[in-house]
Amino acid sequence: MAINMKGKSLISINDLSHEEVWQIFEVSASLKQKRLTGEPHRILEGKTLGMIFSKPSTRTRVSFEVGIYELGGIGMYFGPNDLQLKKSESVADTAKVLSRFLSGIMIRTFDHQDVVDLARYGSIPVINGLTDLLHPCQVLTDLFTIYEKKRQLRGLKLAYVGDGNNMAHSLLNGCSKVGMDISIASPSGYKPNEQIVNDALANAKYMGSKVEIVDDPIQAVKNADVVYTDVWASMGQESEAAERKLKFQKYQVNPELVKNAKEDYLFMHCLPAHRGDEVVNEVADSPNSIIFDEAENRLHVQKAIMALLM
Repeated sequence: MAINMKGKSLISINDLSHEEVWQIFEVSASLKQKRLTGEPHRILEGKTLGMIFSKPSTRTRVSFEVGIYELGGIGMYFGPNDLQLKKSESVADTAKVLSRFLSGIMIRTFDHQDVVDLARYGSIPVINGLTDLLHPCQVLTDLFTIYEKKRQLRGLKLAYVGDGNNMAHSLLNGCSKVGMDISIASPSGYKPNEQIVNDALANAKYMGSKVEIVDDPIQAVKNADVVYTDVWASMGQESEAAERKLKFQKYQVNPELVKNAKEDYLFMHCLPAHRGDEVVNEVADSPNSIIFDEAENRLHVQKAIMALLM
């Protein structure tokens, strides 16, 4: 049964129902097929997406801009110096003004509260393209990609090795929402947000799956169906890079570590990858790696999100 998501915002996967998550996957598969066969799907003819970027991006920018165009709408790019946002105009006033002009907003920024406030004060859908807290579009894409490869999600185990950052947080939200087990290995001082872990534990209890936060990467990767990692220092943390490199050394995803996963494990990374740090080429370029399928699927899943919300 189709659920009407029109007018909703996507700030966190935790805000979506189980049914809404699967609806996004179904529409993603349908739009991917239409693109493959060249069948027009101009669902958002005449609509305009404002794309606000406080952080630079390859995949987010290109996938949203191509996506809105293929859906029949147009995307307007706003870089860090293009709007008065938080300089001479509040987030609330910006949200109210943009709502008069645009059909939807995608924002990629540092402060998660900015996304929350844009959605609160605006009257159009707001899509979280990444904040320092969460990266929901990426994880919806990741889950869709795993489903494509494994034809199931429930009962699979995903191991995430590295910083307890926005990726770890959205993976906790997403895996627990669809009934996947998730094991996160991070060094002390770099664990995921406690509230997000507690939300995931509640979801997992309902879905009958497991959530574990551990120190040991070998324990996390044991019998995993999916091994996931991300950069050790994210945008805005460049000054911590050297210190983090020391602390994360044993969290590198290499051939030795992935021997603990299932033989047919999938390797995933949201990219860009710092090869030689969090992952080595032997894993990133191995037959188990699906990092470029995952990157491509950003387009299809975000098209589904835009089509459903806008």
